[in-house]
Amino acid sequence: MEFDKRNDRNDEVFSKAIKAGKRTYFFDIKTTKGNELYLTLTESKKVIEDGREYFQKHKLFLYKEDFQKFKEGLDEVMEKLNELNETGDFRTDSYTRSDKTEPPFTFESL
Repeated sequence: MEFDKRNDRNDEVFSKAIKAGKRTYFFDIKTTKGNELYLTLTESKKVIEDGREYFQKHKLFLYKEDFQKFKEGLDEVMEKLNELNETGDFRTDSYTRSDKTEPPFTFESL
């Protein structure tokens, strides 16, 4: 799910939701009162406790001064994951990689 709210007065500019099993990940681009962009990454997981269903959420805020370092770190980690998966030493049957190619995410577009 994606939406673009640039014309609204709300602080949320763009959102992308990724459903992954019992979890949903949200990537939200928002603006501060000073009109500076920042990113929130949210993990939402459905939990059932004592017969009650609710969503447990964990949120990370990423500010513009950290965009590039975060991207570089994430790129490095993803490259290492791919390298380790290709060794055949680790189980990879619990997830599948998409063959669909998507343009790389860039913080420069923020």
